[in-house]
Amino acid sequence: MPISGKPWYRILYIQVLIGVALGIGIGAFFPEIGKSLKPLGDAFVKLVKMMIAPIIFCTVVHGIASMGDMKKLGRVGFKTLLYFEIVSTLALLIGLVVVNVLKPGEGFNIDISTLDPSLANGYAQKAKGHSMIDFFLNIIPSTIFSPFFNGDLLQILFISILMAFAITLMGEKAKPILDVIDTGSKVFFNLMNIVVKFAPLGAFGAMGFTIGNYGLGALGKLLELMIGFYITSALFIFIVLGSISWFAGFSIIRYLSFIKEEILLVLGTSSSETALPGMMEKSIKLGCSPSTVGLVIPSGYSFNLDGTNIYLCMAAVFLAQATNTRLDLGHQLTLLLVAMISSKGSSGVTGAGFITLAATLATVPSIPIESLSLLIGIDRFMSECRAITNLIGNGVATVVISRWEGELTKEQLNECLQK
Repeated sequence: MPISGKPWYRILYIQVLIGVALGIGIGAFFPEIGKSLKPLGDAFVKLVKMMIAPIIFCTVVHGIASMGDMKKLGRVGFKTLLYFEIVSTLALLIGLVVVNVLKPGEGFNIDISTLDPSLANGYAQKAKGHSMIDFFLNIIPSTIFSPFFNGDLLQILFISILMAFAITLMGEKAKPILDVIDTGSKVFFNLMNIVVKFAPLGAFGAMGFTIGNYGLGALGKLLELMIGFYITSALFIFIVLGSISWFAGFSIIRYLSFIKEEILLVLGTSSSETALPGMMEKSIKLGCSPSTVGLVIPSGYSFNLDGTNIYLCMAAVFLAQATNTRLDLGHQLTLLLVAMISSKGSSGVTGAGFITLAATLATVPSIPIESLSLLIGIDRFMSECRAITNLIGNGVATVVISRWEGELTKEQLNECLQK
């Protein structure tokens, strides 16, 4: 039966759902075959990442340079960072409260001496140098072209903003350059639309590998933590982000329906970066200005990771409970402050949240770093929820900042969401 003028089997989000379901089935019943499907997921993620740098560059440069109002850029930037800090802190607090109420780690009574420290040491090594100074220094690339090769989102954003300033200073002479950049942006978005058609195949491969490699049994005793994290993330989306959306004049339910393809894409690939170009394109279709979209969404991937924040507090306190490590109020407040810093700069790439957790534990020595090995088996499953929550949080932030700036009315927004 046709849906929205298309047969159901030609609708992308249904195709992705089928890919995810088939991947789970293959991974569960034929794990060796599931493991062999990893290249399909990896290839799709690489295809998407190939498009991220030019799309961000074209969108940000054209949006800011066309705006011509540098005061607006500073104003939007300030509002964005303020919003990010308030909502991110709320996410950390919610994670901390829920894990103390549910106490999923109590009764594990894990003996640290029985854990293999080598499993956690690899992540701990990656977490070294995760200081704020290193983070800000890393925003400046080694060359003007290197961000386009290494895919660092903040470096790409930094170069794009500098380039937009330089073009703005050219005045009327910049118009031909802006026309070329605008045309390039349309070309890259069209190319992205071609790449996304392979999303069901990528989701099938990624999910088949995940289930085949870790197995449904990997959930085991850690199921309580996983369920608690998923429920907490859902409550954050529908209550916190839902309230913010309501104040901004739109329904969180309608917004989630509007970005359902991107959500399912993240579910299948376990990386929010795969949906970044699609989120930027859809935000512009909603009426958000390209300059706001280009500033808020890419920077949100480092400064507004709500799912990662919830995970950091819940996982750290869970490990303390599981190893019978006492954390008083002072310790937990310290953990909260450390997580507020260490969460910045964690990208949407699979596994980044786990590395950030290692960085957080390294600065709270009362929680043994060896306990990280308890979570390695389920991190892939946790990563999916982190990535989806991060994606939705950044999408809502973009719409809210645009409404705050008066770029679109409540009526225009709701009309687009109902289509």
